Amino acid sequence: MIARPARVAFVAGTGTAIGKTWIASAVLARLRAAGRRVSARKPAQSFDEGEGPTDAEVLATATGESLHDVCPAHRWYARALAPPMAAAALGAPPFTIADLVDELGWPDGVDVGLVEGAGGPRSPIAADGDNVTLACAVAPDLVILVADAGLGTINAVRMSVEAFAPAPVAVVLNRYDDGDAVHRANRDWLTDRDDFEVVVGPDATAARIVP
Repeated sequence: MIARPARVAFVAGTGTAIGKTWIASAVLARLRAAGRRVSARKPAQSFDEGEGPTDAEVLATATGESLHDVCPAHRWYARALAPPMAAAALGAPPFTIADLVDELGWPDGVDVGLVEGAGGPRSPIAADGDNVTLACAVAPDLVILVADAGLGTINAVRMSVEAFAPAPVAVVLNRYDDGDAVHRANRDWLTDRDDFEVVVGPDATAARIVP
C-alpha cells in the first residue's frame, strides 16, 4: 500500500503570488514545532532563476526534508510560466496529472502532508489538467484556499470555492489587517452571507488542519 499522511491538505490560491507558499511554510513550521510529523510536496514548480528561494526550497526549510523530496529535480522548470508551458518552452517532455500524483512519494508515519499547487485554480499544472484536477486526484481532507484580503477578494474567493467543490474548503485571508475596513467587510461578507469558513493567519490555519 502506498503511504499517505494521516491528514492531507491541498494548498491553493485565488491567483498567482497570493502567498500560498508563505502560508504553507508557516503552517508547517508551527505544526512541526508542536510535535507533528509534517511533509510538503510541490509537484512541479516554475520560476525565474536568481530571484530568491524557490517554493520547494521554502517548503523544505519548513519541514526539514530534502529539496528533491519536496519537488523532484526533473519538475524544476527555470522559466516563469505555468509548469507545462515552462516545460514546453525548455524542451522538456510533457507530463500528466497522474505523473505528478505518482511522484508524491509520501514517507511513512506523516501526520500532516501539504500539497501546494501553482497559480490559481484553473492555472495549468500538467498537460492534461489544472490545479483543480490535481486536487481532485490528490483527494485531500481539506483545501486551504489562500486569498488576498483587499478589493476583489469576494469575487476571487467565490469563483475559487466553486471550482474546488465538492471538496471542503477553508479560506485563508492573507495579509489581513483587522484595522482595515475593507478587510473586515470582506471577511464578514464571506462568512455571514456566503457561509464560507474563513480563517486568518498561520495559527488558525494550522488549528483547522489538525483540530
